[in-house]
Amino acid sequence: MGTRKPNGASSIYKGRDGKWHGRVTMGVRDDGKPDRRHVERKTEAEVTREVRKLERERDSGRVRKAGSSWTVEKWLTYWVENIAAPSVKANTTAGYRVAVNVHLIPGIGAHRLEKLTPEHIEKLTQKMQKNGSKPATAHQAFRTLRTALNEAMRRGHLTQNPASLAKSPRLTVIEVEPYSVAEVQRILEAAGDRRNSARWAIALALGLRQGEALGLKWDHLDLDKQALRVRRNRLRPKYEHGCGGKPCGKKAGYCSQRKQTNDDTDDTKSAAGRRVIGLPASVVQLLLEHKEVQGTERRRAAQLWQEGGWVFASPTGRPLNPNTDYHEWKRLIKDAGVRDGRLHDARHTAATVLMLLGIQERAAMDVMAEPKQS
Repeated sequence: MGTRKPNGASSIYKGRDGKWHGRVTMGVRDDGKPDRRHVERKTEAEVTREVRKLERERDSGRVRKAGSSWTVEKWLTYWVENIAAPSVKANTTAGYRVAVNVHLIPGIGAHRLEKLTPEHIEKLTQKMQKNGSKPATAHQAFRTLRTALNEAMRRGHLTQNPASLAKSPRLTVIEVEPYSVAEVQRILEAAGDRRNSARWAIALALGLRQGEALGLKWDHLDLDKQALRVRRNRLRPKYEHGCGGKPCGKKAGYCSQRKQTNDDTDDTKSAAGRRVIGLPASVVQLLLEHKEVQGTERRRAAQLWQEGGWVFASPTGRPLNPNTDYHEWKRLIKDAGVRDGRLHDARHTAATVLMLLGIQERAAMDVMAEPKQS
């Protein structure tokens, strides 16, 4: 008769079903009972390999929690709504939701979480690009998955992150070509005839991002001290239906009784984004003139004006919608007769704009210096 193995020792045996079985004690479960794992294979060699693999995981401290029934879909849904959403900015959460719901769940959601492999992930991102997704979109989905799986690993649902082993989609670096002096002159001339004309001169001259420019309030500016504090970022508004039990049939954003579900602004993207920018005298003058024009609009709108303190506002005082602002930029560069370009890339033209506003080169370099923390 063989010697009885001590409690907790691994065992390998051939069952009555003709298959080989292995049992490994991995630790203690949350209820205090032994966490005993079972593997089943056709041959003794195969089951021995699986037993040794479990033992290595146990000995290295990389043990997946017992009874895990997570699929990739269940985990990603839980992660984005219960872990990511309460802890990151609204825009970041929105990007995560798109990656999860549009790309990741349809592509790999059916896999068991612990069975997901680097090859599954690589095939997904390759398929996305074959189906027309841009490399940046595939890369964003990949990064979102890697972040979600890092959290799964931290919580013991995975022993390693397959996204960390997979090859990330290759990104094509697009070189930004700033507008020339002649092009900037035409843009500024065309902007001068438009409502909120200062919005374009200020943003281009100071290198402000769209959200930073649209998130500006008058109390962020000290025109006497010629300083501007960047603090808030304008968010793209999100809506839900307000039409009650009888939906109007339109998208929520076009519902006549729509209700906005998010805030107008959020803190700037990073600590580096919260900065103080010195305002040259010519820029201060532009803002003073703009404030006077806005005062006239306020009086004209009368009771329709919704005071929010926005530097750049609608004719009734509401903050500008980023989508409306984007299309206004496209119309502006078309009217100016210059090549198409992203508003975000136009920030690289800031030094040129400062020169055209009559600011000496040394002063322009001071304005464009690394942002100061405050």
